[in-house]
Amino acid sequence: MMINEQQIQTFIAQAQRVGELGLTICSSGNLSWRIGDQALISGTGSWVPCLRADQVAICNVATGEVLNGIKPSMESVFHLGIMRERPDVGVVLHFQSPYATQIACSTVRPESYNVTAEIPLHVGRVIPEIPFYRPGSPELAKAVVDALKKRNSALMLKHGQVVCGTNFDDVIQRAMFFEMACRICVLADMKPAVLSEEEVDALEQHFLGKLTK
Repeated sequence: MMINEQQIQTFIAQAQRVGELGLTICSSGNLSWRIGDQALISGTGSWVPCLRADQVAICNVATGEVLNGIKPSMESVFHLGIMRERPDVGVVLHFQSPYATQIACSTVRPESYNVTAEIPLHVGRVIPEIPFYRPGSPELAKAVVDALKKRNSALMLKHGQVVCGTNFDDVIQRAMFFEMACRICVLADMKPAVLSEEEVDALEQHFLGKLTK
């Protein structure tokens, strides 16, 4: 399957959208989009908010082979790893929004992020925490892939966040609600009022038709 110019421009537009929403700044974060058996990935060192066509790498999802000579983000290993483990995942976003990153870099974190119904329904009733590993390291890639085999969001301690989903809207909504929850938690001194397990169960049964414990 050949990636066309229109798809590259769509990817660039979505990367700019991520930046406009304050989810990444400068060279922080990275974005990927699966198209068939290939994936577009923001290039190493690129600034997601102002990504250019010559900074968009095209990789084979199964092998990781770079198909257009542009070096992908150093985090491409976990982007492609998630896609290999999760056929349902079309987009992966690593971001560093202000309040979520503050929590990732804090010694005290909330016991639950379920401050509103949107969190368990769109972000996840449980947010896995990933210990600090060097960015771009095999250890980090493995930890992220393992954390997201059955979840859609994770907090990387002293680093940032990663979310995955079926499409760009799905992923951006997930990231924005994650940031909203973290803002509430920070402003509540990490002791927010949260939904009970029974309340989350009822929400999931009603809206999702299943429990995700």
